[in-house]
Amino acid sequence: MPLQAFRGPRVWLWRWRRNPLKRRADTVEAWVLLGACLGTVLAGVAAGLAAARTVGHALARERAERRPAVARVTGQVPGPRAAASGTPAGDRGWATVRWTVPDGSAHTGQAWVAAGAPAGTPVTVWTDPQGRLVTRPASPAQARLGAGLVGGLVGVAAGGVPCLMGLALHGRLERYRMRQWDAEWARLGPQWRRTAG
Repeated sequence: MPLQAFRGPRVWLWRWRRNPLKRRADTVEAWVLLGACLGTVLAGVAAGLAAARTVGHALARERAERRPAVARVTGQVPGPRAAASGTPAGDRGWATVRWTVPDGSAHTGQAWVAAGAPAGTPVTVWTDPQGRLVTRPASPAQARLGAGLVGGLVGVAAGGVPCLMGLALHGRLERYRMRQWDAEWARLGPQWRRTAG
């Protein structure tokens, strides 16, 4: 037999309606659930938007600060190595490169270049304002996607806190209500047995 048959028809917003059988715990539970729902939505949206905005600004700052520079390979890059299976391991490898920053100072570092490239081969590298090698900045589309993903994850995590707190408090109220019910039944149950006999 389905559980719905024991509970009766579902009545929406029953905790907010006037009812002589409604207890104080029912009213408290209604406010707890409303607060948990509002807290979940508000905390999730606020934290998600703040995180997305922060990530978006950081990635935009990286795009503004990082500049491409032409570097030259300083020595012969080894050709592709064969893997154990006999297939090439890849057509790129690490090599030492040298580049000059706008103030005229020369820098060297490791860059990912085509395998077998001879010395002097030009390679595009990305540098920070101090001329150090950095990764290529995210494109505007990649930045929007990354900011959206981070914002969504942070929003879900932040919204989960009030949701879990509301569920925990709802569980405590439910146990309290069951204890009250047991106490009332222990008090009134023997009276019903006397009148039934």
